[in-house]
Amino acid sequence: MEKPWVEKYRPKTLDEVAGHDEITNRLKSYVKNKSMPNMLFSGSPGTGKTTSALCLARDLFGEHWRDNFLELNASDERGIDVIRTKVKDFARTKPIGDAPFKIIFLDESDALTSDAQNALRRTMEKYLDICRFILSCNYSSKIIPPIQSRCAIFRFSPLKMEDIVKKLKEIAEKEGLVLEDSGVEAVIYVSEGDMRKAINVLQTAAAVSNVITDEIVYKVSSRARPEEIKKMIELALDGKFNEARDQLYKLMIEWGMSGEDILLQIFREVPNLDIEEKKKVHLVEAVGECDFRIVEGANERIQLCALLAKMGVL
Repeated sequence: MEKPWVEKYRPKTLDEVAGHDEITNRLKSYVKNKSMPNMLFSGSPGTGKTTSALCLARDLFGEHWRDNFLELNASDERGIDVIRTKVKDFARTKPIGDAPFKIIFLDESDALTSDAQNALRRTMEKYLDICRFILSCNYSSKIIPPIQSRCAIFRFSPLKMEDIVKKLKEIAEKEGLVLEDSGVEAVIYVSEGDMRKAINVLQTAAAVSNVITDEIVYKVSSRARPEEIKKMIELALDGKFNEARDQLYKLMIEWGMSGEDILLQIFREVPNLDIEEKKKVHLVEAVGECDFRIVEGANERIQLCALLAKMGVL
C-alpha cells in the first residue's frame, strides 16, 4: 500500500528541508562539528520541526541513526513515569557505532506535565556527556524556564509561499498532476503556511481530478472561496440582512462549514474590506464576541445571524 504523500515526500536530509535556511545552516554546522547542544524547536504545526530533527539524526549518525535516536510523542506519553523509565533507560546507555552521543526527540513536549518536565531537567543535566535532547512544541511558553535555559531555542515560522509552491510543483510533476495557478493559490490560502496541510490537501484534490483547480481545492478542504465570505460581509454591512443570511446558509448547508470555520474566514477577510479602519476594529470585536459565545455552547446559526445583524448597524 502506498504511503501518504506527507511521508512519501518527507525530506531525508537537511539539504532537502524547505525554507528556514538560517536554522538549517545552524543544524548543518552541528553535523559538521559532530557536536550539538540540547535544543528546543518551537513553532506552529507543519513548519518542519519533526522533519528537521529526523534529518539531523540521519545526517549525523548515517546508517546507525535508528539505534541512536529515540522519538517519543509527549502528548501520548506525558507522565513522569515515561521520563523515569523510557527516557532514562535510553539516555544512560552508550551510543552505537562511532556516534559521539545519542539523541532523544520529545515531540509535542508542551504536553508534558509539570512534574515530568521537572524530572526531565535533571535527566538532561545528568546524561549530557552521552545524550542530547531535542524538544519540539507549539507553545514554548508551556515549557518551564529551567528547561528553556538548558536549550538552544529554534523558532520555526510558517513557511513562505514560494517554499510551499516549489514543493507542490515538485510533487505534481512526480504524480502527473496539472496544477493550475488558481489551484496553487487556493492551497496556499487553505494551508496558511502549514506544509503538511498543503500536501494533504493536494493529495485529497488529486483523488478527485488530475487537474487541480481552486474549485476542487476549496471543495475538498471544506472552505469557502474568500470572495464568497467577502460578499456576505459586504451585504451585511450594506444593511441587506436577508441576502447576507441566505449567503451564510449556503455556506453552512452546501459547503458543510461549521460556525467556527466561517468565523475564522470572516476574521481573515476583515483587513481586505474597503471600509474605514474604525469599522474594521468594531467588526473584529464583534467577531471575537461571537466566537466566545459559540465556544461556550451557544447555537452557532443564531450567533452568526446576530453577527450579520450587528454588521448592519456598525
